[in-house]
Amino acid sequence: MRLSTSRLTLEPLGMDYFESTHHYSSDAENCRYMFRLPHDDEEETRLFLQQCEEEWKKPQPSFYEFAVLLDGIHIGAVSAYIEDESAELGWILDKRYWGQGYAFEAASALLQFCHDLGVCHFIAHCDDRNSASKRIMEKLGMTLTLCCGGRKNRASEELGTECIYELTLA
Repeated sequence: MRLSTSRLTLEPLGMDYFESTHHYSSDAENCRYMFRLPHDDEEETRLFLQQCEEEWKKPQPSFYEFAVLLDGIHIGAVSAYIEDESAELGWILDKRYWGQGYAFEAASALLQFCHDLGVCHFIAHCDDRNSASKRIMEKLGMTLTLCCGGRKNRASEELGTECIYELTLA
């Protein structure tokens, strides 16, 4: 399965992308606002990618992890975790590709893919300090519905504030 945008290709994330995934998913700066990252070691990345591959083999996956490719180079990933008619969206890019609109472009394609599957309700979370992700959510048409304290990002010892954005499509 492949999705295409004007600049990007999205295809199933798996072991073929081990090195590039581990590069961005184990970098503390790259993952400073991430809940489940950075990965501690290569084994953690390997297990995650194996789970992705197994899920892609199912007739109806409960989650989709897409590698984001720019001119054939793996620059990040987008994900949708689906339950009934709702999907939780997520994205991560290698910091070398931040600020160029790639995350929004990939997330837009993912949102459309999920909507085509019958998903009507979308949710996304981010740390309140992650202004780039907040802008992506707003550009996707999502609305801030809740901010609450107690967010613990894996790369930090300090507690942050969780922002939850939602979008409902007909």
